[in-house]
Amino acid sequence: MSRTGGARLLAPWAAFLAVHVVTAVAGWLYPSQPMGDVVLVYEPWAASALSGGPIVGVTHTWVYPQLALLPMLLAKLLAAPLVPAFGVSNAYLLAWAVLVTAMNAVAFGVLLGRRPTQTRRAAAWFWCAALLLLGPIALYRIDAVTVPIAVIGALWISRRPAIAAALLTVGAWIKIWPGALVLAAIIAFRARLRMLLAAASVTVVVVGVLFLLGARAEIFGFLTEQTGRGLQIEAVAATPFLWLAVAGVARIEYSFDILTFQIAADGADAVGAVLTPLMLLVVVVAAIAAAKAMRGAEFPRLLPPLALSVVVALIVLNKVGSPQFQTWLIAPTILWMVLDRARARVPAVLVLVLCALTCLVYPLNYDALLRAELLPVAVLTLRNVVLVVLLVVGIRALTRVPVRRPSIPRK
Repeated sequence: MSRTGGARLLAPWAAFLAVHVVTAVAGWLYPSQPMGDVVLVYEPWAASALSGGPIVGVTHTWVYPQLALLPMLLAKLLAAPLVPAFGVSNAYLLAWAVLVTAMNAVAFGVLLGRRPTQTRRAAAWFWCAALLLLGPIALYRIDAVTVPIAVIGALWISRRPAIAAALLTVGAWIKIWPGALVLAAIIAFRARLRMLLAAASVTVVVVGVLFLLGARAEIFGFLTEQTGRGLQIEAVAATPFLWLAVAGVARIEYSFDILTFQIAADGADAVGAVLTPLMLLVVVVAAIAAAKAMRGAEFPRLLPPLALSVVVALIVLNKVGSPQFQTWLIAPTILWMVLDRARARVPAVLVLVLCALTCLVYPLNYDALLRAELLPVAVLTLRNVVLVVLLVVGIRALTRVPVRRPSIPRK
């Protein structure tokens, strides 16, 4: 490798390491304790499973798909040698940060390769910027584990479709959203049968193992657990109610059942109930893409806007608007930058804006948001508006994908 090539690799890798160190340390310094879920929720779940106690997703229903327990268990094992020096909680936090950083490093290496093109270097810099702007929430949540899996899966779709589909399906068994990338890939790529078989095989293996471990109704409990949720305050659909809370008409209350803050107001439950059928927008987007694929649309033009649109729709139409959902946008945006960089500029900028606005709300001004103060509500409103704009941009780009075969006119 030439000196110039080495320098081109050294700079993004140095930025990658610096961003992860800064972001990890910021979790200890920022208000609202953004790494709280890791030590208050993940570590007890892992400790219970390893000590012979209840196993989430197996002995009782769980809010996450069952493979989400694996990184929690791995972090617990990595933390064991650190406990004497740091204590249980701090050791687990350090182990979690190291685990996520290591997984991101593998995906970062796949993205850059040994001789990265200018396009891939730009995507690498985008990823570093997104992590830095989003802050500790980009590391200290289970969603962080799915990002590198999704990045690798997305980058491998064209050359290793079956492996890519298998990886993305594993990601979906950790947190559901990578399943959107599987759907997009199956629609847009010709090797759809191989991808379907790979995804189905992973699912059969996971379900079979869970059945052998004694899980029955718990196997798909993560789907039924979501139905009882109220309208979370960060959700896009909750925006009008936040302004009612500013005016003193609505309230923000904590749910001890699902450990999150929700809207308490007339009409909030009705709005939350409407969001589920509105998820049919994903079907509409998929149908548009399928029609484009059947008419010969090129894979590099079709897949990126389809993948991003489906993922953004899952966020915009969700009753839950957790800040870590913004990490879902990283993989489809990287894919778009790699396959079609010129048309990815606007989506990439919007994603970076979303990361910055999200961090301003959580964790930097979250306490003020819970008090329904004007400034954080305004910032969150802007964030939610940008999310809707990103959805429109993605769908618009999808409808503009050219096709090789014109539609047959009706007689």
